Amino acid sequence: MNTSVITTEASIARPSVNGRLLALYTGSGLTGLAYEVLWVRMVGTQFGISIFGVVITVTAFMLGLGMGSLAGRRVARRVSNPLLMFALLEGGVALCAFGFPALADWGADALARWGAGLPLSQWYSIQASVLLMILVVPAMAMGAAFPAILESAEDGAGRLGDYYGANAIGAAIGALMPLILLPVFGWALAVKMIATLGVIIAILAALHSRHPSHRGRVVLPERTGLPIPNTVLIAYGGIGCSAILLEVAWTRLFGLAMLRTEYVMAIILAVYVAGIGLGGLVSRRLPVAGSLRAFPLVAAFAMILGLWALPHLSAWVERSSFSSLGDALVVQAVLLALLTLPVTVAFGAWLPILTRSLGGDGHSGAGLYGANALGSALGALLGGFLLVPMVGTPATIIIAALFVLVLGLSLSINFASGWRWWTAIVPLLLIAWPVRQYPSVAEMLPELNKDSTDLYRFEDAVSLTHVIRRGDGNRVLLSDLQRMDAATDPSSVMVQRNQARLPLLLHRDPHSVLFLGLGTAITASGSLAYPNLEREAVELSQGAIDAAQAWFEPVNGGVVSGMRVHHDDSRRFLLTTTNRYDVIIGDLFHPDLVGRSALLSVQQFNRARTHLNDDGVFVQWLAMNQFSVDTLKVVLRTFAQVFPRNMLFVDGFRLGMAGFKNEWGGIEHVIRDTGAATDGPTGGEGGWTWLGRYWGRIHVGAGRVQDEWRPSIEFSLPRARFSGDLDLLKVMFWLEGQRPSLAFASGDLGVSPADKDAFERAYAATALAMRSSEEAMQGHDEASIRLIRFANKANPADHEVAWGLADQMYSTLTEAVRHGIARKTALAQILEVFPDHPESLRDMASIAESEGLSERAARLLARYRAMDPLGSTAGKLGGGVNTTLSHDRLTQ
Repeated sequence: MNTSVITTEASIARPSVNGRLLALYTGSGLTGLAYEVLWVRMVGTQFGISIFGVVITVTAFMLGLGMGSLAGRRVARRVSNPLLMFALLEGGVALCAFGFPALADWGADALARWGAGLPLSQWYSIQASVLLMILVVPAMAMGAAFPAILESAEDGAGRLGDYYGANAIGAAIGALMPLILLPVFGWALAVKMIATLGVIIAILAALHSRHPSHRGRVVLPERTGLPIPNTVLIAYGGIGCSAILLEVAWTRLFGLAMLRTEYVMAIILAVYVAGIGLGGLVSRRLPVAGSLRAFPLVAAFAMILGLWALPHLSAWVERSSFSSLGDALVVQAVLLALLTLPVTVAFGAWLPILTRSLGGDGHSGAGLYGANALGSALGALLGGFLLVPMVGTPATIIIAALFVLVLGLSLSINFASGWRWWTAIVPLLLIAWPVRQYPSVAEMLPELNKDSTDLYRFEDAVSLTHVIRRGDGNRVLLSDLQRMDAATDPSSVMVQRNQARLPLLLHRDPHSVLFLGLGTAITASGSLAYPNLEREAVELSQGAIDAAQAWFEPVNGGVVSGMRVHHDDSRRFLLTTTNRYDVIIGDLFHPDLVGRSALLSVQQFNRARTHLNDDGVFVQWLAMNQFSVDTLKVVLRTFAQVFPRNMLFVDGFRLGMAGFKNEWGGIEHVIRDTGAATDGPTGGEGGWTWLGRYWGRIHVGAGRVQDEWRPSIEFSLPRARFSGDLDLLKVMFWLEGQRPSLAFASGDLGVSPADKDAFERAYAATALAMRSSEEAMQGHDEASIRLIRFANKANPADHEVAWGLADQMYSTLTEAVRHGIARKTALAQILEVFPDHPESLRDMASIAESEGLSERAARLLARYRAMDPLGSTAGKLGGGVNTTLSHDRLTQ
């Protein structure tokens, strides 16, 4: 063969050839990371909302990349056409992707069989084995594509940064692709669309491999490159470990500051990978020796400075407002880039510059890439299962920074001759020490919680759990910082207990109940009126389980000690358990966060229905303020598809969807509790009050449903938040239009003529209470007060109504005193409306104490403490509107 002719032809065509190769490898990066994101979605969908599955997915991906790169470099240097090898690898990955939907179905069925009855640790072991078996092989093909593309380029070492950077830039785009594809096409079709793109890339590469510059390539001995010292491979693998530790930690921290929605998580990943790509692209313009010395210093110190910036970023996000989701994401992406680019650019430039420093070629670069990827696989395991749970995310970043500094300096500076460089460890530790733990909640969220004190913090791979004490003494459970799961103020406690009361009332004789979500266990305490009830709960957050026992026992009545709590994902639990229940209760959660909306899917509702006894009832609660009208319709439609025998109930700002496995048993067992005992089955409100909260059956027409494989609401809700559609008032107006007439509701429930008056009063009171809330939201205070008075007159037993009226009266207490009404008289009038109004009880106790009526003061204070065991008795008597109560009622 005339190699000189080939060389001449190649040199003439080289600019266009390199451009095509860069385009091909950019596309490969796009499909590669899109595959990874979709794999994570598959894992979360089939195997449960578990960080374990995510970590194992990332581990399998990086392990495959590393093994594939190390093995592929040996093959690529021996084949005559490495670009054809690249084409075959891309095509093979695409073919695997086409089979993923069927493979996922097989995996779900297999895990359901193998995992039934197993403890969580054994389930995780099986899950890890299945995931590794499924994902490592295509990931190895992706890893082998790197040396193949480098061998296809004439100057493998010189162009390594260009190809590495272009691939990462493509990957950044790939991280965003699922945001477009998943809500429109669903998971299976999205995977096939990405796979189709992979096939196109493979075909283009195969066609391009016919170019004279790629056919019949002669492998010369000098292309073997220099051997890489093992110490360098180990050190650079350690830097890969640190890089993935940082990615895991940043995902947690920035997700806390900016809300862990699908959009934010995609932006975090895209910005991280884009920084690496930028570093690869600029690496050819950087000096070798100076860069290798600067990278560990710049990266390590920038990682620590990011921790110092965290509370400021979080506080800024809390007080910021944006006109659209797009504006919010762009601004947040720019801020993330400013915080992370010094680190990620260094990571991206490190590989090509280190390769140049060793005098290596593309073969050497692929070896370093493989070592770095293997280190990343180790870092994913260390971060997810060891460091984050043991020392916390901030300390994990500090450890990663130390690794980067020490290992990076070891690659460029001899300790004996350059010991001054190593003294940088001292200032690094000094600036890291004050930020080794999370900032307080008051620092992170100063607008909402500036007067709070952190009582408890627990972090594991699943979530970050806080218990804080507010200025009024009450405690709040926070999940992942931004989201309030529950509070202990009296009005919040009442509505949380109601979440258990309604489902249990709807069953004629409940003997067993399953709570999907434990939280503070205040909801579960609403079941204490049933002494022989067998209680179970499923809770994924170990922090919440511990907090329920240690910090919320005064308000949950110690219910946890008498129930069986499963530390598990509710989807996995329902998938594997053989137990059946009379009642299953789905707790409130935040549906816009990553993975949470799957708990409102067709599949999840079917799992719950499967585990009901024949006369069982499932109730899923929704917070009205967390939905737009359109997303609420999606959830209602989804529920009705699984439970055609259904009912809706409204309790304050919460909507209860009740589904029956068979026909409902009727109202007799609901109205049999007519007592006023607050610890009774109805909470002292009587059965008619609860029936008065009936809102009819679900009738929303045909349309989209929430499916785990074709998610909808987690993509729609963030957009609705900025478009103005996430409007509680709009939701309430729409719900008003859905409520059946009194006559229809009476017939639907089977109300007898003798009971018509009791039902009518309760039914009207609920409607008037909602109208009152609507008027208050529109600033029509007089109309709001008038309507809530009418509601209380219609049904004085309705505690929600009575409490609302008492709050209104208490807010005007100062004005009443100014008009000559004695404070004691005004407080007595409030207590006539609602005898357990906490603020009025507290103030009456204070007045009795000042009058020397110690026994009366003690009785009143005991009643106050029973209602508000954690609240403070300090503060002004009387005052303004109780904004804390109204806010908590809305946002939990």
